[in-house]
Amino acid sequence: MNETLVTMELGEIIEDTRDFLSEEFEVDRNLILPENSLKDTLDLDSLDYVDLVVLIEENLNIKVTGEDFKDIVTFGDFYQLVQKKLSL
Repeated sequence: MNETLVTMELGEIIEDTRDFLSEEFEVDRNLILPENSLKDTLDLDSLDYVDLVVLIEENLNIKVTGEDFKDIVTFGDFYQLVQKKLSL
């Protein structure tokens, strides 16, 4: 297995995530900052979380569930979740 694919750097995760989230949710990329609220910035409702799960799986090639989002408040929290999932 190629280790570089498994261990993405946090900076890469942030940049990749900002790109696909800003495009999919039609939000200014500059608003997707670690300290900002994921839900408020992307204006997420419960159905949007389903879309978000699919986007993450397609773009970052990791498996996440709705349960993974129960403690996610900011984009920083989200980035940590992605990094943790990528390092398993």
